[in-house]
Amino acid sequence: MDTQRETSIRFETFTWKIQNFSKQNTKKLQSKAFRIRDSLPPYGWDRNTYFKLSLINQLDGNKSVVKETQQKFNGGYRSWGSFFVNRSVFFDSKQGYLVNDTCIIEAHVCVSDLSSLEVNTLNTNSPTSKSKLGDEARRNSESIEQEDDKETETETSDESETHSSTSCGSSQTEGEVQSSDLTLKDLLDLGSLGKEEAAFVPLLEEACIWHPSLIRSQRKSSRWFRLWAFTSLGQVLYLLKTSKVKDMNEDACNRLHGLWEELVKHSGFQLSWLEPYVESALGMKAHLEKTEVVNKLKDSVVALEIKMKKLRGELAAAEAEFEVTRRALVEAKKGFVELDFNADLGYAMF
Repeated sequence: MDTQRETSIRFETFTWKIQNFSKQNTKKLQSKAFRIRDSLPPYGWDRNTYFKLSLINQLDGNKSVVKETQQKFNGGYRSWGSFFVNRSVFFDSKQGYLVNDTCIIEAHVCVSDLSSLEVNTLNTNSPTSKSKLGDEARRNSESIEQEDDKETETETSDESETHSSTSCGSSQTEGEVQSSDLTLKDLLDLGSLGKEEAAFVPLLEEACIWHPSLIRSQRKSSRWFRLWAFTSLGQVLYLLKTSKVKDMNEDACNRLHGLWEELVKHSGFQLSWLEPYVESALGMKAHLEKTEVVNKLKDSVVALEIKMKKLRGELAAAEAEFEVTRRALVEAKKGFVELDFNADLGYAMF
């Protein structure tokens, strides 16, 4: 067991119940503000915060999805979030996350004045129940370096996902999300970036805030490897951010696929949070092709409907004309005797 001071977690909980979800503008959906512990001035403060965001399963609490992290927040803007479930799973009411058009999100927040906060979330008899802050460092796909060969405690990234009930005392995770005070500008010389690469910086900074393991994984990489890794990630983020569905033709999909394969294979980043969006974008080519087929069939259906309508009109006119002619024929046959046109006319002599 680590002999450093541990602080028990005492969460303050905020529950956000979103009703009529299908009618909400999900791009601008925000909860009401809530206060934790104390009031703070706009600037000049910082707090170490351990918190969990939970997507509640309303049918089976054990299947609630919990994402947790430890972050330092200050007077500047900083946020954190994570991928929870696929859209298809979320919108399937049988899965329990959106029931009767209502979903429930809980925020469990613990604010500390300490410079660091270590938390034991598993049974204290387990030697692998704690994770230490700042020890994860993946240099690239060819090697995974450890801070200390003698260390036996489990290390995990900030993307660890748990399925558990949202009790305030503990959660059933195999490790804690590690924090880091490093920022992107500590790893890269942002001023030396070209115009194209500079456009990636805001996207990369946002990604690093939400996923601090991106920073930690490159702490011991070389300057040039860091530049390649973050630039490549920036290219993927920029493509996803600026491209429209209609733009994902074969060339765009091939470019994205190549960038993504290189990132996954060599960068050392933990990118499970981004993978669903890349896969969705790569699936757009097939979707566009399918859309083209569907649109052509729609056009054919419309053309045939017009043709059938025209033919129905012609048929109705022909039927009306037929009825008039038939009635005229009936009138004409009255008192009419048919003759054999091949019979001799003849005459009589007596």
